[in-house]
Amino acid sequence: MKQPTTRTEMSRFNISPEEDSSSSNSNEYTYPDPKKVPLSGQYSDNDAESQNFLPEQNLGKKKYETEYHQGNASFGMSVFNLGNAIMGSGILGLSYAMANTGIALFVILLVAVAIFSLYSVHLLLKTANEGGALVYEQLGYKAFGMPGKLAASCSITMQNIGAMSSYLYIVKYELPIVIQSFLGQNNNEWYTNGDYLVLLVTLVIILPLSLLRNLGYLGYTSGLSLLCMVFFLIVVIIKKFQIACPLPTDGNTTFAHINTTAVDYSEDVCTPKYFVFNSQTVYAVPILTFAFVCHPAILPMYEELKDRSRRKMQGVANVSFLAMFIMYLLAALFGYLTFNVHVEPELLHTYSKVYDSDVILLIVRLAVLTAVTLTVPVVLFPIRTSVNHLLCASKDFSWIRHTVITVALLAGTNALVIFVPTIRDIFGFIGASAAAMLIFILPSAFYIKLVKKESMKSVQKIGATAFLLCGFVVMVGSMSLIILDWIHNATASPDAHADGH
Repeated sequence: MKQPTTRTEMSRFNISPEEDSSSSNSNEYTYPDPKKVPLSGQYSDNDAESQNFLPEQNLGKKKYETEYHQGNASFGMSVFNLGNAIMGSGILGLSYAMANTGIALFVILLVAVAIFSLYSVHLLLKTANEGGALVYEQLGYKAFGMPGKLAASCSITMQNIGAMSSYLYIVKYELPIVIQSFLGQNNNEWYTNGDYLVLLVTLVIILPLSLLRNLGYLGYTSGLSLLCMVFFLIVVIIKKFQIACPLPTDGNTTFAHINTTAVDYSEDVCTPKYFVFNSQTVYAVPILTFAFVCHPAILPMYEELKDRSRRKMQGVANVSFLAMFIMYLLAALFGYLTFNVHVEPELLHTYSKVYDSDVILLIVRLAVLTAVTLTVPVVLFPIRTSVNHLLCASKDFSWIRHTVITVALLAGTNALVIFVPTIRDIFGFIGASAAAMLIFILPSAFYIKLVKKESMKSVQKIGATAFLLCGFVVMVGSMSLIILDWIHNATASPDAHADGH
C-alpha cells in the first residue's frame, strides 16, 4: 500500500501550526454532537490535548513535529469517538420530524441521509489520501485556494454556532422545569424564566470556562454526552409504555403546543401516520442532516487510527453510523408513538406536559443539562481560534482580544436563543445550510478537484458530480421552503407564531 508515500506527501504539504490548531478542532461537536469536536488529543496526556486549543506560536512546533505520527486509537475506541461526534442535540428533534413526515417517509429519509453521509465520508477519505491533507479546511485550500478554505471554515463555524445554540436552547427549555421540580411549584418568578436562566448559566459557568486557554476535561465531556443520550433513549422507550393515549394531563399542565399541522384531526389522534405532508415537513431533511454531521471530525480521527488505512476508517464509519442510525430511529419512533400530534420540536420538553414531576425524567434533565453546559465551551474554542486566525493570525496572544471574541460569540449565541422562537428554526437553518455544505457540497467538490487520477467520465467522478448537484438541490430547496414557512409564520396570528408552528 502507498501509505508511507502519502504520509511523506502530506508532511511536505503540511500547513502552519496555527491553521492546524483551529482546523483540527473545528467541528460540530453534535452532541454532545459534543459532537463535534474531534478528540484527536484524547489519547495523549492532558497537556497535549489542551494544546489543540492553544493558538500560540511556540506551542505549534511541538504539535507540528508529531502531527503525522502513527495513530494509537483502536478500532473500537475510534467507533466510540466517532459516535460521540455524530450524536448531538439533533436527536431531540427527530420525533418532531417523524410527526411531520409519518413513520414510513421518515425511515426512508433517515436511511437516505445516513447513506449519503457515509458516501460523503468515503469521498473525504479518498480525497485526503490523494490531496495530501488530513484537515478539512486544508483540503479546501488545496482544492480552491483561499475561497475553498473560507467556505470550509465558515461552514464548520456555522455548524458549531448551531450546535452551541441548540445546547443553550436545551438549558432554556429544561432548567426551568428542573427548578420547578425542586421548588414544587410554578410561581412565574424570574428564576423560572428560561431567558434569564440562559443568561445566568452563560455568565456564571460557561463564560469562565470559555475564557480558559486550555480544556483538560474535553475527553470527559464527550463520553458523558453520549452516555446521557443513551440514558435519554432508554427513558424514552420506557415512557412509551407508561404514558397512555389519549395523553393524560397532570395538575394544571395542558398541551399548549399541539402540532396542529401534523395530522388531520378528523382521524384518530392515537393512530400513527405513515405518510404526512404539511408546512413543517420541510424541516425533516435539515433536522436529519444536522443530526448526522460529523465530517470535520473524520480526518483527525483517521489520523489517530492505529494501522490506519482507508478501508479500516470506512469500517469505523460504517459501524458508528449504523449504531447512531439505530439510536436515532428508536428515539424518533418511541417519542412519536408516545405523543403523536403533541410532540414538540424538543422531545425532552414534551414530557413536562404530562408530568409535573418525575424522578427519572429529572435525572435525565440534570444529566443532559450538565453535559450540554460543559460542552458549550468545548464547541466555542475552535470557533474563537478560527476567528482569531482570520482576523489576527500574525499577532501574539492577547487576553483582551481573547476575552472580546469570547464575549461577542457568547452574546450573539444568547441573542439567537432568546429571540429565535424555537429550536426547530436552528435545526432547520443550520441543517439546510452548513450541514448540507459539510455533507454534500464540499466533500464532492474537493473530490472532483483533487483526485486527478480519475477522469470526469469515470463512474466515481460522475457519482461525485451527481452528489454535488444533489447537495445544491437539498440546500436551495430546504432553505427556500424554510424561509417561506418563516414568512408565513410572521404573517400568521400571534398565537400561532408564539407556538412556532
